[in-house]
Amino acid sequence: MEIEIIRSGSTAVNARKNSRQTLEENWNSTRSGRLLRCKKAAEWLIHEQRHPDLKPLFGNFWLETELCILFADTNLGKSILAVQIADSLTRDYRIGPFKNNFSADTRVLYVDCELSTRQFMIRYTDDEWGSHGFSDQFYRGELHPDMEDPVRAYNYENYIRNELEAAITDVKPQVLIIDNITYMRRGTQSTGEALPLMKMLKALKAKHHLSILVLAHTPKRNACHPLTVNDLQGSKMLINFADSAFAIGQSQTQPHLRYLKQIKQRSRDEQYGADNVCLISREKEMSFLGFKFEGYANEADHLRKPELGATDGEKQMVLDLHNQGKTLRQIANELGMHFTSVGRIVRREKQRRVL
Repeated sequence: MEIEIIRSGSTAVNARKNSRQTLEENWNSTRSGRLLRCKKAAEWLIHEQRHPDLKPLFGNFWLETELCILFADTNLGKSILAVQIADSLTRDYRIGPFKNNFSADTRVLYVDCELSTRQFMIRYTDDEWGSHGFSDQFYRGELHPDMEDPVRAYNYENYIRNELEAAITDVKPQVLIIDNITYMRRGTQSTGEALPLMKMLKALKAKHHLSILVLAHTPKRNACHPLTVNDLQGSKMLINFADSAFAIGQSQTQPHLRYLKQIKQRSRDEQYGADNVCLISREKEMSFLGFKFEGYANEADHLRKPELGATDGEKQMVLDLHNQGKTLRQIANELGMHFTSVGRIVRREKQRRVL
């Protein structure tokens, strides 16, 4: 009996050793390639010339295989445009002059962290026309209310990544749209928070051969100034690691109009810069809420003129920040307003209260 026990223990030890050796061999085989690949510059060109040109997904704003950021202020229509782009990719039509060279069998996964199912239904349903006929290639995901609390996860970022990758594995999309980036991490205000997020998205893009569009907000901004990379809420690292970026602006001269402006592009020359922004207007055609192309314009013609003074919303923001104890200089810097304008608003409010 004692001999059998010794033999059994020896067999178990050998099995563990063999298992450990197998794991080490598999690990080493996966590390046989190097992180940094070096070739002659001419060889890289020859290799890449074999690949076809990048297809546009939304004109020159967003191209195939790119990680693109779309940002705008609240209620300007980011989600509406993103859904319209997804619909155009899966139903093979063009939005205005913006080319889309993908076929109708393109599969899109739209991760919607903004709208509830009811809100989504209202946007794309009409009493007369019924529901919009979305393609079977258009998949929409939303946060499960019972699973949203990340307390169950040891690491919130890993939790989100694992759930997102599981959805990608299930749906197998060519295009991924995330609405919006706020839900991907606890914050994007600093480089330390933004860098891992962009690395994660780029890793998912490469691993699953995706084209990714991420929606983001702008902080409150001065409507007298043109849109720039500085208007993306959070760290500039988000823009630095993106392949392309474009923004939606509000026309201050024709309030029913919005405009699209290229903010960053790497694969094509700039086409829709400050001197050639694209004007769009929101419309609901039958049961589909989207944007209609209205033409081209100079961005400067749609900015608020300084002599018009601050809007009611800007005045309220000034007063709110002042009530929080911030100085006039801090308020001016945060809102992008002139120091004297901020002082005038605060002074008039104090005079009004005295009266």
